[in-house]
This record gives sequence, C-alpha cells and structure tokens, in this order.
Amino acid sequence: MRLQVAHPTDHPGIEDLPFDHPLATWQLERMHGVLGVHRHEVRLIELGDLTYVIKELPDDLARREYRLLRGLADDGLPTAEVVALVTERSDGLDGVLVTRHLDYSLPYRSLLSGRGLTIPFLGERLLDALVSLLVRLHLEGFYWGDCSLSNALFRRDAGALTAYVIDVETGERHTQLSDGQRQLDLMIACDNVAGGLLDLQIAGRLRAEIDPFTVASEIETRYRRLWDELTSVDTADVGDPRIIQRRLDRLHELGFDVEELEVITTSDGRHLRVVPRVVEHGFHAERLARLTGLNAGENQARRMLADIRAFAANMRGRDGAAIPENVAAVRWLDQRFEPVMAAIPSDLIGRLEDAEIFHQLLEHRWYLAEELGHDIDLSEALESYLADVLAESPNERVQLDEPTSELPRIDPLP
Repeated sequence: MRLQVAHPTDHPGIEDLPFDHPLATWQLERMHGVLGVHRHEVRLIELGDLTYVIKELPDDLARREYRLLRGLADDGLPTAEVVALVTERSDGLDGVLVTRHLDYSLPYRSLLSGRGLTIPFLGERLLDALVSLLVRLHLEGFYWGDCSLSNALFRRDAGALTAYVIDVETGERHTQLSDGQRQLDLMIACDNVAGGLLDLQIAGRLRAEIDPFTVASEIETRYRRLWDELTSVDTADVGDPRIIQRRLDRLHELGFDVEELEVITTSDGRHLRVVPRVVEHGFHAERLARLTGLNAGENQARRMLADIRAFAANMRGRDGAAIPENVAAVRWLDQRFEPVMAAIPSDLIGRLEDAEIFHQLLEHRWYLAEELGHDIDLSEALESYLADVLAESPNERVQLDEPTSELPRIDPLP
C-alpha cells in the first residue's frame, strides 16, 4: 500500500485509518454517510477538531483527482483541500482520496428548501454562486465535465454564497478552453442541475415556486452575462478617459481584478478598444487580508472594508490629514473587530465563521437603527444580536442533511 499525506503535521491520525479494509466496512466513531448520488463509496469522518471526506475509487482516477484538486488549489480557485492519497492497496481494493471537509458549507437541499437556516431562502444566490464558479474555472482553462449541485459546496458570504468545486473526476486542465468546450460544460451543468432539482421535487423538498427547467435555462443566461462582462471588448471615442475606469469599476464590483489592460487605437484613429486581461476572483478578499491578516469571503471582505472606511472617516493624524488606510485597518482590528469577537460566548462563536458573524452583526445593527429611528452603538447591537439571532442559529460548521429520495450510490456500468 502506498500512502501520500500532504502536510502531515496538520492532519494527525490520517495514517491510522484502516486503509487495508474496504471503506464500506469501516466501523469508526463519528463517521457518517454522505448523501447524494455518488459513483463511488464516500464517507465523512470527524477526527478531533477536523472533519474529512473519504472517497474510494480506482487508483488511476484517485491519482488524477488528487493532482487536479491540488492544481486548482495552487491557482487559488475555490476547491476542497487535498489531504491524502492511498493507492496500491492489497486484495485488489480501489484507491482512496482524502480531502478536508469544507467547514460551514451548507447542503444545497437546505438552500433550496429553506429549512433550518437563518436566511430562509438562498436559491437565487446559489445559482449565482454556481455560475460564478463555472466561469472562474473556464477562465483558468479548466473543463469540469460534471458540474452539478452535488459536486459543489456552498458557504455563506455576507448574504451571498460562494461555491467550491469538490469532485473533478471528469475534469481536464487546458491552457485555454475553446468555445465548444465551454458550451459542452455549460450544457452538462444545465442538465445536471435540472436533474438534481427534479429529485428534490419528487422528494417533496423543493420550494413550490421553483421550476427545475426554468432554473436550468437561467443558469445559461447568467453564465453568458458574466462571461461577456469579464471578457468583452469595450469601444469608445479617443479622449474619453472614463471608459477605462468604468470597466475597472465594474470588474472590481464583481470581485475580479485586472492583471493587464490593453488599449488599442482602431484603424480610423478615432476609437479605442479596451481589452482587459482578467485575473482571479478575490479583489476585496486579498485587499482585506493585506490590511488586516483576516481571511474572508469576497462579499464579507467588501462589507468589512466598508466598515473600516466608516470607522476611520473622522480620524485625523497630527497634521490634520486623514490617516492612511493601513493605519485605519490596524485600529479597526484592535478597537472594533477583536473586541466583538472576544465578547461572543464560547458556545456561540463556532456556529458561523467570524467574518460572517461580523457581517450579520452589522446587518442587525442597521435593522435595529431603522426600527428605532436613530443610530445605535455596535456594542448595543451585539447584545441583541447574540440573544435574538446567533443563539437561535444552528451550528453550521458541519451540516449533516436528512435523507432525500436520492439513490445513495450509482454503480458503474460494467
């Protein structure tokens, strides 16, 4: 048996798992099944404070998925963290791929049924998240081949959702995708999403107003809209300085940054063509990390950066000038963010990510201020938020969804 463990000091206990036995026979404490339609045996196990997903599949597929997932992670794309690869097992057993479970990820079934969540319905945002993920993969030359609701995970991101790719058995990495490859991947995504929604409909867990086929067609519409915004060429009159800034502002608003901007004067000498070279999503998240060291989702980061600006609005240095952004960020972290986190009871702090808690607190304060007709202090809003919102929220670190009518497994064709 050959066992490869990435960053073994971060994952103690992985090497002690019973890899010499078929995964279906494992009898371990804190081990759970993973719902959904799976081609292979899949289990979820909690080891100490960490949770892992273990999948059994042929050696060649296990090696391939291990390589692809690591490559996506190295490029900064949202995906599962690869932990271990087991191949060459005895008795002809398939290989094993171990990935880190994505803490605070939410089951798409709950997102589409509105059950058990503090935000009652996130279906629209789920579609936007899945479309954004597919576009991001395509921009990086990655053909997914099996985009579906079951092969992605979703996390809260300041009222929106961020999607993560977790299953890439059918994936392919290219320098650049052709239009035909993108169209095929998009068609597969639409078909798979429609199928997943029909399953929920049959199980009686899909909101009545959701039509699976309308949603599937909406995926294609949203995909094309986002792709065009990120890759289209703008044309404007020479001497119009606003075109470049407008384009940059739109891309930044979507969370994308631009590595290079090519401005070409057309043959008639009267027009400019602006061609952006878009790089990875995460413009605001990277900026927040540089200023504070905090890791957050793109929308969470956008909200926290806005709060930093508001916090520093009336601050002045000794010369009377506004203080630099990096200084304001350090003061915000010390005087605002950290005191809020320290005030949250230990039994509540882990229910949501810190960045999501802070975002929800800001939202709660705004609603209270609207209700009372005047602004209120953050500490006053915190007391109400803890009692009325966070204390009533389920712990979302590891979500184990209830069964649906889905088949637990689809055996491969002979």
